[in-house]
Amino acid sequence: MNIITSKANNVVKKAKKLHHKKYRKDSYLIEGWHLFEEAVSSGEELIRIFALAEYAERLGDFSQVIFVSPEILADLADSKTPQGIVAEVAFEREAIPAELSGRYLFLEDVQDPGNVGTIIRTADAAGFDGVFISSASADIYNLKTLRSMQGSHFHLPVYRMDTADFIRLAQSSSLPILASTLSSTSIDYREVDSKDSFALVMGNEGQGISPEMTEAADVLVHISMKGQAESLNVAVAAGILIFHLS
Repeated sequence: MNIITSKANNVVKKAKKLHHKKYRKDSYLIEGWHLFEEAVSSGEELIRIFALAEYAERLGDFSQVIFVSPEILADLADSKTPQGIVAEVAFEREAIPAELSGRYLFLEDVQDPGNVGTIIRTADAAGFDGVFISSASADIYNLKTLRSMQGSHFHLPVYRMDTADFIRLAQSSSLPILASTLSSTSIDYREVDSKDSFALVMGNEGQGISPEMTEAADVLVHISMKGQAESLNVAVAAGILIFHLS
């Protein structure tokens, strides 16, 4: 069995570049057995599988396996305690629908990878039809985002689109826009009945939604708080709103 031990190996160097967004043109890395199994069960195209030799039997059905030393695997992984497997997955490009019908989420400039991943995972759990993220939101193929999503991007489509384009798409589809904000003109989310078709908008962690989105929204909602905290983490707020509206 050949085991790669050098970081100078060309295949390892090429894979390591995928940690950086500018190199993720056709593929990206996933880490850990859960994400690997989700990718397999979803029929994703696996380009390479980097694993420790101790998992040779478990990966016996895969021809793309490249065995590496623990040091190389740790270099390819992003977590502090790698699980013994990192895989390179081909991008599956999602065509943006010409018209929207159903329950969608739009993340406007949500920049923390953990927040983006957690919100997408929550939308998946609630049975949403898709997620849109603005151009300034965190990259969903960042390893931190991928860990937070836990494979949810394999279950529902995730599209990247500028705010103005999303507003036009929602309006042309007659899709009501419900935007979360602390505006004085917003209403408590409990006053909003669940709907079969809508777009829920969550804004940037510090700035909230844009003036453009505030103007376009059909309903502005907020979560009333009894305590002294000024605001909620955007992922927590999204979870409350997603399940209330579902």
